[in-house]
Order: sequence, then C-alpha cells, then structure tokens
Amino acid sequence: MKVPSVYIAEELMPYLRARVSKILYSKGFTQAQIATWLGTTQAMVSKYLSGGVKAPPREVGRLLDVLAEEIARLVEDGARKEEIILFTTRRLISLFRERDICEHYSRYARVSTELCSQFFATTPEKDVLSELGIALRELLALEGFGGLIPEVRSNFAYALPEAKTPSDVASVPGRITLVKGRPFALPPEFGASKFTAGLLLEVMKRRPAIRSVVNIRYGDDVEKALEKAGFKVVRVRTGGMEEADAVKALAAPFEKEVYDAVIDEGGEGVEPLVYIFGGTPFEVLRKVEKLIEVLRGDES
Repeated sequence: MKVPSVYIAEELMPYLRARVSKILYSKGFTQAQIATWLGTTQAMVSKYLSGGVKAPPREVGRLLDVLAEEIARLVEDGARKEEIILFTTRRLISLFRERDICEHYSRYARVSTELCSQFFATTPEKDVLSELGIALRELLALEGFGGLIPEVRSNFAYALPEAKTPSDVASVPGRITLVKGRPFALPPEFGASKFTAGLLLEVMKRRPAIRSVVNIRYGDDVEKALEKAGFKVVRVRTGGMEEADAVKALAAPFEKEVYDAVIDEGGEGVEPLVYIFGGTPFEVLRKVEKLIEVLRGDES
C-alpha cells in the first residue's frame, strides 16, 4: 500500500535533498554542515553530490527545483530548523494540489488522480499565513533592515491566489516598526492593511503571479542600490492624490511590464517610498536582502 508518505519518502525527498545539497555546496557549505541541516550522514550527502539519485519526471523535477532553491535560501538566511521543516511540509502538501504531482503519484500508487487531491485538508489561508510569518521573521532578523523602515513604517503582505478583497490579503497589523532600535511586528493577519492590500490587489489584476509586497524608505542611496542590484524599477508620483487613485497609479505600470520595485516620489505631505514586489514573500525577502547587501557594500 503506497500511501503519500511512502511516495514522498521514496520518490520526492531523495531528489529534493540532493538538489538542496548541491545548492548549499555551491554556496560554500561543507558536507558535514549540509548533513546536519538535512538530518542525514556525510556519506549520504556525498552520494547526493555525486548524482547517485534517481530524477523524477521532468515536470515534477521543475517543481522540486524551485522548492530546493527556497529551502537553501532559508538555510543561508539562518532560519531555524523548525521553520524550515514547517515550510517544507507546507510546500510538499501544496504540491499534491498540482496536477503533475497527482498524475505521477497516481501512476506510482495505481490509484485515481481524484483520490490524490483529497489527501490533505490544509487551506490556502493557512499556507499564506505560515509562509508570510516565516518570511516576516527572516525580514526582521536581517541586519540593516531597520534602517529601511520609513517614517510611516513598513508593511509586508501576501495575497491568496485568487484574492479579490482586502480580507483575502494577509499583512502585518499595525505595520512593522522600531522598538528600542530593532524592527518589531505582530504576527500577520488577513485584512490588516487597507492600503497595502489594495495596492497588491490592483497589481494582481494586471499580474496575477505577483502576490507579495513590502514597502521601505526612499533615498538617493536606495535608488542607486536598486539600480546596482539590477532591479527593474519604475517611478510614480502620488502626491496630492486620493488613496484609491494613488493605489491605481502605483499599479498602472504593471499593465505593460513586470517590475521588481516601484518608487513613489510622494509629494506635499506624502513621504516618498519604495515598494518591492514578488511572487512570494520569500522572493520579496531575497530582493530586500540583496538591496541591503548592495547598500552595505557602498558604505564600506
């Protein structure tokens, strides 16, 4: 009887571990360090690195490659093992909603694809809160992020795949602020931010794959760092606009192009800000991290 746990252990995890091992090894991690993170032996890591693992079908491999990159990034960022385990579990469960995964599992276990889709009762809402919560903790821990929080404070948002209203967007209640010089935020909630949620919804109307955003301060140093980091940036001016019009103006550039960041030049009574976008909060996190690295390099 080949239940999903057997399928994951036999078919998915060996390839996923091998991909994570290769990524971390290329980043300078030793085999012993990789073994510790993966909870396995150094000899097994050596096997992973030598290519002695069966590859899954191409479409499944592509999904696992993306997951491996995200896991490796969490390891690099110093995430706790508990967070990485939770993230990986959530992602593997979500893969069972993918048609390619279910078709492969149905052939492996000789069951119907309809049965596959019924296995896990997790909801998209739980997944969004879990992923945003993990990314938020990593964002707050980034050395230098506190210096990017604007006077109006920052927010970090992540929308459901088919988000239609602000209640479909999770964000930080009360925004991200500084407490005794350190970034602080409450756990994400749905419907916690009208403006940030509205902006993300407007962007999603034009680019449904863009589901996450964070706002940071603007400055000449930040603009130069965005350019140096290779980000695709567009400038907008919302000073004097009503909130609804400002949201639409910030989202309008996405009609023709996909941007990593939008600079709002602000205006009278409106603080200039930078909005950094991505498909997931982890993609946004990586962009902020890269920006901080460039800023730190310019200072040294």
